[in-house]
Amino acid sequence: MTGHRGGRRKYQPIVAGGLAAVAALGLVLWLAGVGSSRSGSVQAGQSMSTTQQSTTGSTLPTQTQSAPGSSSASSSSAASASSSAHTSTSRSTSATSGSSSSGSSATTSAGTTTQSASNPASVTRPAGGHLITIVNAVSQTIWATTNPNAQHPIPQTSWRLDPGQSVTFAVPQGWGGRVWGRTGCSANGSGHCLSGDSPPATLAELTLDSFDGLDFYDVSLVDGSNLPMYINTSHRVGADPVSSTGCYQGACTKPIVCPGPMQVRAGGQVVACTTPCTAFGGDAYCCRGAWSGRANCDPAKWPVDYAKLVYKDAEPYAYSYAFDDSATMSCKGDCDYRIVFGVTPGAG
Repeated sequence: MTGHRGGRRKYQPIVAGGLAAVAALGLVLWLAGVGSSRSGSVQAGQSMSTTQQSTTGSTLPTQTQSAPGSSSASSSSAASASSSAHTSTSRSTSATSGSSSSGSSATTSAGTTTQSASNPASVTRPAGGHLITIVNAVSQTIWATTNPNAQHPIPQTSWRLDPGQSVTFAVPQGWGGRVWGRTGCSANGSGHCLSGDSPPATLAELTLDSFDGLDFYDVSLVDGSNLPMYINTSHRVGADPVSSTGCYQGACTKPIVCPGPMQVRAGGQVVACTTPCTAFGGDAYCCRGAWSGRANCDPAKWPVDYAKLVYKDAEPYAYSYAFDDSATMSCKGDCDYRIVFGVTPGAG
């Protein structure tokens, strides 16, 4: 479920059901991501219609929701009923001390809203579908975002999460998409953010109900990282390969130690870590020329193995470069997902 072939990925519109198997075992799928200048598609009767600002290049779009009662919503009552059935936000038990929960939505001058965390009724899993929970376990506010899926739409695709908050939402059978976090945004999250509007951004990639009853998922750092992340699964056959605290095969999730040339700065601070290809260039780091292709793109032969030293050492389960296909995980059963923005407690 990767879009990692041929070096750095391009952000493309996602089309569920059009994903092709490309890994060595034939089970790793391309997962299309976030493209430019596109709008989400939401079915009538859902709580909000998702819209996106036009973007250029490989920019990840800012996502806002039309306010209930606008021309894109069926009615206030229908919107309210649908929203409570699809999304639930709450405080995490590991909430950061001193942070507060907001139950309101911020309205922009254009009449759109980005929902803050609140406490509506519990989310019901749709028949054959899945529940996805996003947890903010870092010390800053994030705007958790997923790309619209035209074939399997959900009513909301962006949530403000203060430290310690979480959100749970339901997705239908066959859903696929990416989840990432934006940081340093305006109060309502509708404008420019310091990170996450474009690469580098840490991605959770999910292709659900894909092949032989299997889901495929991964954490991708192929285009760099702006937040630590790990994924847990539940209601699955067999044990979750990643512990509830983000440890995998004896190694745990740690903050990325980013070399100076790879640091991305905005607002007078380091907000992300980019790729060695972007920072240094060259065929080796960019997996092109004589270094192109899975057989030739070997970070162990790079002048410096930044894939390991920067990314794999911090998040051992994650994609660290374009052909790191061992990072793709699978889940069989009625799998639900918990995407945690954070490191293993005590790791920094």
